[in-house]
Amino acid sequence: MTEKTKIDIISDPICPWCYIGKAHLDRALAENPDHPFVIEWHPFQLNPEMPRDGMDRRAYLEGKFGGKEGAVRAYAPVVENAKAAGLEIDFEAMKRTPNTIDAHRLIHWAGIEGRQTAAVSALFKAYFKEGRDIGSAEVLGDIADSIGMDAAVIAKLLKSDADIDDIKTRDAHSRSMGVTSVPTFVVAGKHAVPGAQPAELWHKVIAEVSTNS
Repeated sequence: MTEKTKIDIISDPICPWCYIGKAHLDRALAENPDHPFVIEWHPFQLNPEMPRDGMDRRAYLEGKFGGKEGAVRAYAPVVENAKAAGLEIDFEAMKRTPNTIDAHRLIHWAGIEGRQTAAVSALFKAYFKEGRDIGSAEVLGDIADSIGMDAAVIAKLLKSDADIDDIKTRDAHSRSMGVTSVPTFVVAGKHAVPGAQPAELWHKVIAEVSTNS
C-alpha cells in the first residue's frame, strides 16, 4: 500500500483561482485513483478588512480595479481559465462580496467531521455558480445541511465567536510563512506550489511522489 502524502491547500472560497486550481487537482486525482494524497484545507482571507456583512460586489470590484473597465480586464483571464477547466462562473448572479471568516469556520467544522472537501466544493458552487452570499449564516446553514452536517448546530456556532481567533491565527501563520496569494498548495509539508496549476503538473507530482514513497 502506498504511503499517504499530505497536500495542505491554503485558499479562500471567494477566490476564483482557488476554484480553478481545485478543478485541475480534482481532475488529476480522478485520473489517478490510486494517488497517494490526503488533503487538508487552510484559511486565507483575501479581504481580511471586509465589513462583517460584506459589500456590494460591483462597488468592491470597481473600487479595487479602478472602475468597470479595469474590473472586466482583471477578470478576463479568470473567465478564460475557468472555461478551459470546464467550470461555470455566473458573475452576473454575484451581487455581494462577502467577508469569508464564517465560511472558513464552516470549512474548519466540516473538517472535524471528515467533510472538509465537500464543504469547500459546496461553497465554491454556491458562490461561483449560484451567486449566493456565502457570508450569510442562512446560506452557510443550507450548505452545511447539503453535505450532511447538522444545520442547527452550525447556526448556533455561527452566532458565537467560536474558532474566529483560530481562523485568524492560521491565516496569519500562512502569511508569516511567505504566502501572499492563493491558492497555495504545500506538498508533504515542504514543497510549495503556488497558483492554479494545470492537471498535467499534478500528474507529474503524483508520479514523483508515488515513485519515492
